[in-house]
Amino acid sequence: MTTPPAERQGIQSVEIGFNLLRILSRSTRPMMLRDIAAGAAMPPAKAHRYMVSFLRLGLVEQDRATGRYDLGARSLELGLAGIARMDPVRQAGPLLEDLCDNIGGTVALAVWGSYGPTIVRIVDAGGPISVTLRHGAVLSLCKSATGRAFAAFFRSPLLKEALERELGEIARSEGVATGTVRRQFETMLREIILRGIARTSGSLTPGINGLSVPVYEHGGRMVAAITSLGSVGDFDVDWDSPAAKAMKEAGSALSRRLGYGMATEPRSEPHSGAPGRNRTNT
Repeated sequence: MTTPPAERQGIQSVEIGFNLLRILSRSTRPMMLRDIAAGAAMPPAKAHRYMVSFLRLGLVEQDRATGRYDLGARSLELGLAGIARMDPVRQAGPLLEDLCDNIGGTVALAVWGSYGPTIVRIVDAGGPISVTLRHGAVLSLCKSATGRAFAAFFRSPLLKEALERELGEIARSEGVATGTVRRQFETMLREIILRGIARTSGSLTPGINGLSVPVYEHGGRMVAAITSLGSVGDFDVDWDSPAAKAMKEAGSALSRRLGYGMATEPRSEPHSGAPGRNRTNT
């Protein structure tokens, strides 16, 4: 029998012990030793030896009154350190490449910057269409798919202020009351929230359609948006189109990579106090 390369070898007891911690972490309440052992398919006596070591290391703690085990301060410390290292821009790289290949459209990642939704990463699909999207570009809250996604799902007083300004600018340019523009925008946002995805059709850049989905971090806060762009006629932005479904899957996948789902659900209602809710386009 061939011995595996040194880098492939490991310590089996460490892997077994981690499995016990994983079982404990998935429980919503402290657990009895017998239940932890049952989850790992091992005798309670063997599981107890691991728990003794984990107690010494601070990875678990035990309630003296009930005997139940729970994760300890050191486990929390490790978890928070891991969360702090979760970078949506870095994590999004391979996922954006796959999404671009899947839907055949240019895809991008945007975060909330000093002046609004800002493009930080782009994967260009190439082809006959040239999408005028650049790194660092700040997008309209009201007219871009990216901006609409932030308007619907992002929570920030700065967004509210930016949205109010943009709605006022649109109202003045169209010669209508700001309240009218706000109500129309609120109606659109309600559908975006219901669908879980934002879209535009030639509203920001003539001849270009856009889709955008929110990305959440472990606490349920939106931290980024994944956006896809393509030419009108070739890029289908129907709510149930293959591209829309692929976008939702990509948003969910990146959210999971950032720890979302371990703690909370995303807030699905428009952020309170937003005037109509945002700015304009992509």
